[in-house]
Amino acid sequence: MGIMVKISFSISKGDTRTVDVEEGATAMEAAVRNAVPGIDAECGGACACGTCHVHVEEAWRTKVGGRTPMEEEMLAFGYDVRPNSRLACQIRMTGELDGLAVSIPEREV
Repeated sequence: MGIMVKISFSISKGDTRTVDVEEGATAMEAAVRNAVPGIDAECGGACACGTCHVHVEEAWRTKVGGRTPMEEEMLAFGYDVRPNSRLACQIRMTGELDGLAVSIPEREV
């Protein structure tokens, strides 16, 4: 097993789930493997839907980076899209992102 990093998903008012994921996996894969509510990942991580939409906590936005053009297209149809919105399938977990905190839009949960 490779190096493990942590990611915290804020699911709803006060409910946070912190999970471990291997470096190199995506935030979406971490959510799916750990049955995090609100991350449906209908396209399996191909950036072809918006069912893994998350809000990246402000302190992490620079480290996570910006959206790809394809991600922008998918988020155009999303609910509660904000400047810190990302698709979890496009966030590749690295040691630099250990402790990443994201929240799931309320309507998704």
